[in-house]
Order: sequence, then structure tokens, then C-alpha cells
Amino acid sequence: MAWSPRDGSIADVAHIHPPKIEYFDLDAKSNTDPKGHLRSVDEYRLTPTGLYMFRPLAGHPKISHFESWFLPKLNLRVTRQSWHRGHELDFDFYVDVVEITAIGSVWRTIDLYLDLIVRTGQSVTVLDTDELIAAVQQKLISAERAQWALETTYSAVSGISAHGHDVLRWLTYSGCPTTWR
Repeated sequence: MAWSPRDGSIADVAHIHPPKIEYFDLDAKSNTDPKGHLRSVDEYRLTPTGLYMFRPLAGHPKISHFESWFLPKLNLRVTRQSWHRGHELDFDFYVDVVEITAIGSVWRTIDLYLDLIVRTGQSVTVLDTDELIAAVQQKLISAERAQWALETTYSAVSGISAHGHDVLRWLTYSGCPTTWR
């Protein structure tokens, strides 16, 4: 059940879960998703500002592949998806608020619920605030960590909006230029 303002409480958010953790092993060219599934990665590219990943989604009914930039300076994962014909959605980038750590060749992200949908030149929309608040209520994350996630989110919203709703322009301005396939 999704929360709406008239519900009065978000404690009943049905899809509440602990923060999702993912691993990205540059040497093994693999990605271990939050459910523990090991996925092959076609390309990793390490730069001074972050890590680029390109991988197919074999067997996915709607998405053929995606590419992501993990940007520790901004605490964001910026993803562009490629859709199978007839399944395209009306956004250009999906942005996750994440904690990023790297130990040797293994990068780890902890997804802190909040996401942004960017429609280049048009809008940026924040998603899953209900999940973040429910996670705090269920003590899955601390109030301080949730505040950090909110501050990160609204910094990104402000920056993207100030750059014409263009996430790539904002990333370049922020010192995190990206190149994509």
C-alpha cells in the first residue's frame, strides 16, 4: 500500500525493507544485487570522480541494459536505462541516494530509499519519501541517517533544477563529469 497524505500514517507501508546493499567487484567484473544474485558486468570504468558501470539485464521483460555512475562526492548513483521496444518510460535518468564505500576493487552501495526521476529539460521528481520515513519509524535506519539522505536529495534536486533540469549539466558543474555509451 502506498502512502497518501490523507492516510495520516505511513507505518503501514507494505514494501518497507532494510536499506538495500549492492556490491560491485571491478576485478571480477561482477555486480551482486540486493537479493544476492551475481550479475556479469560488461564494463567498469574508474575515474577520479567515480565509477561507471554498464551491464545487460538478461531476461528482463522491459529493460535491455543499464549504465550507472557511482559518484561518492555527491552520494548518488545516476542510472540511464535502455528499454526494449514498446516498453519505454518517459524519463531520462533514475538517481538513487546512496552511501558509497570502496575497499580495494570492491565498491559497495547502501541505498537510502530516496530516488529521483529526471526528465531532462522538464522536471525532477522525488520518490519513496514514505519508505524513508517508515524505515525510521521501524528503526531500520537512524533519524540522523535519514536527515543525511534528505539533505543529499534536496541538494541534488536544487542543483538539477538550477541547471535546467539537466542532470548531466549539473554533474559537470559539480565537478563530476560523466561519459556514457
